[in-house]
Amino acid sequence: MASGSDTIYIKADRNVEVVKPEVTLGDVMKIECSNPAVASRVKTLKLLKFHDTDKKNQNRTAVSILKVIECIHEAYPNADIQNVGEQDFIVTLEEQQTAGRFVHWLKTIFVVVITFCGAAFSIMAFNNDVDVTKLFGQVYESLTGAKSPGFTILELTYSLGVIIGILTFFNHFGKKKFTVDPTPMEVEMRLYENDIQTTLIEDFSRKGKELDVGSTSRSGNSRT
Repeated sequence: MASGSDTIYIKADRNVEVVKPEVTLGDVMKIECSNPAVASRVKTLKLLKFHDTDKKNQNRTAVSILKVIECIHEAYPNADIQNVGEQDFIVTLEEQQTAGRFVHWLKTIFVVVITFCGAAFSIMAFNNDVDVTKLFGQVYESLTGAKSPGFTILELTYSLGVIIGILTFFNHFGKKKFTVDPTPMEVEMRLYENDIQTTLIEDFSRKGKELDVGSTSRSGNSRT
């Protein structure tokens, strides 16, 4: 048993994926203690178990950090527990399915084609909406006194500017990044993930399905 001087540090990420129904503390969080034996024992403590897993749907539950502390105190009542991670986190059970390389390439090509067509359509729709061709023709005629043949230095520099602007904005070309800063797409994806995780945790909490102190089996998930 841990003495009163033993301090256990725990850290959980906002969203954790596991691949087996029986979930231990070591599966969902990082654990540190000056006593290696205590840290090893805490990692093996069972937190929850998924029941009636459905292969077609993800099994997911929200867990309060108080439930983790309660679990550790059952084994080490005198331990001092310091949480340096999330107050609530999501545990998702997912079966490991590795798609073939052909499927990965097919998905990549599909996404690239859809993205390219969508971006091209948006640019063309914008140009037609503001009538860029007519505007360039008027500018060319004002500067040279001759009618625009349809493709001039204005159209060329505009096309190059669009390419440079897109590359600069997305800060990415192929596998190369121009700066160490995250791209706007990466920022938006992280914000989207955070919004989803916050919504899931609040939804579990409001429905009383969050695994918390004193909770019993709910929605097919339980402590073992």
